[in-house]
Amino acid sequence: MARAALFDVDGTLVDTNHLHVVTWWEAFHQAGHDVTMHDIHRAVGLGSDDLIGHLLGDDRDKDQDDTLSAAHTALYGTYFERLPSLDGARRLLRELAGRGWRVVLATSAGGPELKALRRAIDADDVIAGVASADDVSAGKPAPEPVERALELAEAKAAEAVFVGDTVWDMKAATAAGVRAVALLAGGIARADLEEAGALAVYGDPAELLSRLDTSIFAQMERED
Repeated sequence: MARAALFDVDGTLVDTNHLHVVTWWEAFHQAGHDVTMHDIHRAVGLGSDDLIGHLLGDDRDKDQDDTLSAAHTALYGTYFERLPSLDGARRLLRELAGRGWRVVLATSAGGPELKALRRAIDADDVIAGVASADDVSAGKPAPEPVERALELAEAKAAEAVFVGDTVWDMKAATAAGVRAVALLAGGIARADLEEAGALAVYGDPAELLSRLDTSIFAQMERED
């Protein structure tokens, strides 16, 4: 039986959510929009177009979208050489791969940003594939990123676990029929993650790794 361990990246494996908040805030500020950091934080995990729409509404001047996205990319890009992985992220991926799980990333990042994130994780030798923003037409909370990750893992939804840190991650996994596990490392409240579909919640990758033998991963291993 194939087993797939699907992972979001920002806020799940790499400590970037608050960098996204600050750089999106600055991009909106430069364009004359007053958007609170709290609201931006709640929207992190959406693709750029969806995040802008979520925060500014459908009646916004959509001609500004590309400028806002480019400003965020430029500001966030200044951190590419020093993005920090979260505690235990690399070890967790390696442990799962060693136990026979096919590790696939599902992220709204693409291009140079994705390259920087993979460099921060430093586990390419155990990552079987990446479903990036370049591979799908609809980002989270749509199920398409998770479904693409399943294709890359050559696994069915019932054979997979998705690990993420946002409400959007949990909704995408649930919509794809995949069991969802949440981490608090991205700053989203436990109750919100559980309401969105998380079956279990851990603090960060290190805590999940330390409790792996009592986790959904271990339960699925015993079912084989």
